[in-house]
Amino acid sequence: MNPEAAGRSRRKLTIRSVYQCLYESKEGCTKAELAQKLGLSLPTIYQCIAELMGKGLICYAGELQSTGGRRPQCLQVVADARVAVGISLMEDRIRMVVTDLYLKELHYRNLRHNLQLQSDELAAFLAESLEQFLHDSGTDRKKLLGIGIAIPGVISPDRKRLLLAPTLGLRNLNLDSLTQRISYPVFWENDGTCSGKAEMFVRGGQANMAYLSLEDGVGGAVLISGKPYPGEQLRSGEFGHMCVEPAGLPCACGRRGCLEAYCSARRFQNTLGVSLEDFFKGLRRHVPEYENLWYDLLRHLAIGVNNIRMVLDCDVVLGGYLSEYLEPYLPQLQAYAAANNTFESNADYLRMSVLRRHTVPLGAALYFIQEFLNNSEI
Repeated sequence: MNPEAAGRSRRKLTIRSVYQCLYESKEGCTKAELAQKLGLSLPTIYQCIAELMGKGLICYAGELQSTGGRRPQCLQVVADARVAVGISLMEDRIRMVVTDLYLKELHYRNLRHNLQLQSDELAAFLAESLEQFLHDSGTDRKKLLGIGIAIPGVISPDRKRLLLAPTLGLRNLNLDSLTQRISYPVFWENDGTCSGKAEMFVRGGQANMAYLSLEDGVGGAVLISGKPYPGEQLRSGEFGHMCVEPAGLPCACGRRGCLEAYCSARRFQNTLGVSLEDFFKGLRRHVPEYENLWYDLLRHLAIGVNNIRMVLDCDVVLGGYLSEYLEPYLPQLQAYAAANNTFESNADYLRMSVLRRHTVPLGAALYFIQEFLNNSEI
């Protein structure tokens, strides 16, 4: 690399370091604080700020209290200078969210459909619904980083094919066929992996975590030192298909006794013919049939949770939209899990997710946010 090119590269890295420092300091920083944190001269800080402001990426956010003399001005990242869209593609509905750079939900939409997932009609519906959503939400297309799409299934390593999605009844589907009408960058990801990534992102930590997603299906993610462990075939975190009851309830995957057969949100409809909301209304009225099913679900969930703890020896976090109803029952679930554990007398490692709502589409959008934050061309 010639000296001129090397100088440009260093300048880009310096600007990026200033931006990332401001991003991580959510309350904002003064110029002097930036210079101190990064070990840069004030003239260099001024140049970087001018460039970032020129791109609309940062702004002044008021004045701090003076310690004598002129009050220092606080700088902050413009959270919605860039946005991303996350989509959760399900058998009977599509959930869409627009999020800012801090994964804060700006707009949300839940659309029902009755289309075959491998059909041209669904591809058209997906593209048209996305454009309508962007229009109705007033999303500036120039700020849009891309569209992350989550799907409950195993995706090929090249992310071109959906290899298997038991809850959708799909196998070996060409994913490009569903997004050929979308004119923005697209990234496909497993829904459980999306949820786990989103949860770790909002926690802001570098811990180890097993994330168990309870939705129409049961999945999850394994995160080691804050980073996802995908597995050799992108199948890590498929907790829903561990056996918790040999020769037990039939699962959509074709086997019996899977955790998903006992602990997915679909069980209430399949067994009792009631919606999730109606089930919990009945549970609060102490309907015996509902209570029997619920405690059976909790016991099998505790078996799955304990299995995960035994293998990974880390916190287990419960998420997905079923988890919105779980918190009052967490002590009981922890007691069940502890009773199964050889080494621990309690299950304090079992926790509820920070993100309770729309975790899957938020996690799908996160791919493009992280790409932007890691881009030296900021």
